[in-house]
Amino acid sequence: MLNKVVIANRGEIALRILRACKEMGIQTVAIHSERVQQGGFIFVGPEPDTIRKMGDKVSAIAAMKQAKIPCVPGSEGELGNNDAENLKMAQKIGYPVLIKASGGGGGRGIRVVHSEAALLNAIALTRSEAQANFKNASVYLEKFLTTPRHIEIQVLGDGQGHAIHLGERDCSMQRRHQKVIEEAPAPGITPKQRSHIGELCVKACRDMKYRGAGTFEFLYEDGHFYFIEMNTRIQVEHPITEMITGFDLVREQLRIASGEKLGYRQSDVHFRGHAIECRINAEDPETFMPSPGAITLYHPPGGPGIRVDTAIYTGYPVPPYYDSLIGKLIAYGETRDIALARLRTALDEIVIEGIKTNIPMHQRLLRDANFIKGGTHIHYLEQHLAR
Repeated sequence: MLNKVVIANRGEIALRILRACKEMGIQTVAIHSERVQQGGFIFVGPEPDTIRKMGDKVSAIAAMKQAKIPCVPGSEGELGNNDAENLKMAQKIGYPVLIKASGGGGGRGIRVVHSEAALLNAIALTRSEAQANFKNASVYLEKFLTTPRHIEIQVLGDGQGHAIHLGERDCSMQRRHQKVIEEAPAPGITPKQRSHIGELCVKACRDMKYRGAGTFEFLYEDGHFYFIEMNTRIQVEHPITEMITGFDLVREQLRIASGEKLGYRQSDVHFRGHAIECRINAEDPETFMPSPGAITLYHPPGGPGIRVDTAIYTGYPVPPYYDSLIGKLIAYGETRDIALARLRTALDEIVIEGIKTNIPMHQRLLRDANFIKGGTHIHYLEQHLAR
């Protein structure tokens, strides 16, 4: 087992890792800058080559196609500088199309194009933004699906050819491509569908000897899954998977980084109940402008099935330098209805004063008839907010 772990994270996930390390008797050191494998450290996560390959959306899509994982129709790689060819390609894919930065992430580097007249200018703008934000001007084309859901598969691999999946999460409730509410399992996804797409992801992990936790992200429409990207790290929404499977994903990452083989078979994974997570952000619930500053009062919620992952406390200074996420509120129940009821109660109980938060938005959404029904698409929240 590892003797000491350097935690190069911040906020609630840094605290989450610290707690797992303490449970396992591992010493910790917290830092706030990059570190690399060449320095002699063991990186808790995939190999650098895997991170680079999956971090570039073009190479990730190519790898998934090779693994027989379905992908969104689009360009076969990076767009070139031939305007006529790009126009022809977009026409063949069919408008509307998405222009996406190969090195993009976090909802950035994406532009929707509805007509041929707007295509070339949009490509140039996306390339410019991609270079400025990601130091990589590469972009590619993808079909814009009308009303897809965002479904992702959690995986664990030990880097020695063994891998399992831990089911799916529905992350369709999004604003500006940023996830707001996540739940597991995804409403309407059958065990047969879960098994099929999960096994494809597991096979891909085995083929690339994937090490650590990872997430295959898909758009799901009309019963079909389309790969969009792979995240080679622990996800913000990992707690809901932990709640329905009983797996401690951070603990498993540490074991794998220590060189241990994955101690589970797929048949050892069982799904129980339902879990829903609200991302609590320091932002105005109407304008969504960031709201940094000192928290003058914090009172966490409680009760059966409630989990709060956060690093805040009364007096905590929310900095203006990072994204606005300050915590995650998770509710578990034997059924989705029970989880929803518990989450509504928890949102009414939690108190965060001194700054503005998006809690009022969550309170409204959890009483929205379409969300209660389940299966809303990725554009629903923005349409709801516009109304």
